[in-house]
Formats: sequence, C-alpha cells, structure tokens
Amino acid sequence: MTSAPVHVLLVEDEPQMRRFLRVALEGGGYRYLEASTGEEGLTLAVQHRPDVILLDLGLPDMDGLELMTRLRAWSQTPVIVISARGQETDKIGALDVGADDYLTKPFGTGELLARIRVALRHADPGAAEEPVFRLGRWQVDLTRRQVLVAGQEVHLTPLEYGLFTTLIRHAGKVVTHRQLLKEVWGGVAGAQPLYLRVYMAQLRHKLEEDASRPRYLQTEPGIGYRLRLED
Repeated sequence: MTSAPVHVLLVEDEPQMRRFLRVALEGGGYRYLEASTGEEGLTLAVQHRPDVILLDLGLPDMDGLELMTRLRAWSQTPVIVISARGQETDKIGALDVGADDYLTKPFGTGELLARIRVALRHADPGAAEEPVFRLGRWQVDLTRRQVLVAGQEVHLTPLEYGLFTTLIRHAGKVVTHRQLLKEVWGGVAGAQPLYLRVYMAQLRHKLEEDASRPRYLQTEPGIGYRLRLED
C-alpha cells in the first residue's frame, strides 16, 4: 500500500516565490496548493484541510499574524512562516500566536523540505502518544521518568527533567522563552530567561557529547530553544 500524498498550502503574494516553491514542493513529492492573499488562504485551508501550511507574513489584504490567529481558532495544522522579516520580535510574535516554525528568506530547498518533514512528524498523533522517546544516543521513558544516554541512566533534577520533556513534547519546533517559562515554571513570579540558560547549560553537560557544540539542544538566539530532530 502507498501512503496518501501530503498536501502543502502556500500563502504567498510574490509570484516568483510561488514558482520557486511550486517546483521545490512538487519535486519533493508533495501536492501543492497556493493562495496569493490571506482570505484566499483561509478559504483553501477550510476546503482542502492541508497537512502543512507555508505562510508569508507580508500579505496584501492582512498581516500574516492575523491570518495565523484566525487559523488557530479552529485548526492545529502545522504552520511554517516564511518571511523576509528577520527580526527577533517578528519571529517571537509568529511563534507566540501559534506558528510551528519560522524560515527567513532567502532559504534553500533542502532546509525547507527538512522543516516540513519535522513539522509532519510532530503532527503525527501516534508519535505524540509514544511513551518512549528515542533520539541518537538518548532514550527517555516518559512513563517511568527515566533518561538513558548510551544505555546509562542519567539523573536529572525535577526542573531539568521538566525543561527536557517540554522540549520533547515540542520536538522539532522552536519554543519561545515565554512558553518554556510558563510550562516549566508555571508562570512563577520572577522566573526569567536567565533560568533557562542555566538549566539548559546543565542539560547539555549531562546529555550532549560536546556541551560546547550541542547537536540536539539548540539555541534560537533571542527567541528560545529547539530540540533538533535528525532526518
């Protein structure tokens, strides 16, 4: 049996970018839909229920953040923002209203296709329910709260474990400082991004082969952190 084709909806007003992405996506084996305005994008999203949405922020009829907010009112479809806006505030704003990832133009075809594969894995309900998370030398039994690195158990403090498992739940996605502080510290007054840097450094020393050059626990400067998934 062959799996159903993956449908990607592109919401982008630049004709050249739409042509570039059409070639890249169809060449990657994806079914392709496109819209040049926010309203058209919303209509296609309702009619076709795509598996992934690629969203530009600079649309002619509405800001992409508004479209993102309207999408999230009824849909959890993975959304990857593709935008020329590269400021940290733009990225944080998009992620905080529900985007799954953010690519700054210009970007390569390989990186885009890799981000789509990660978004699809994260959206897989079966993957989300798996009680044992495996990545590289890591094995995390989420039921027993046991963390193994190369077969050896590693002790994590409650806050370290909370930070690690929060990143696992959002594996492949950028998680903002604000979201991590809320989920791990529960919005405790005084919790600051400094706490995240301290605990992330401790996690890297315990889990990464080279803490100074982390392979999986990656920093998104000024925004947050991402647990990188291998392709």
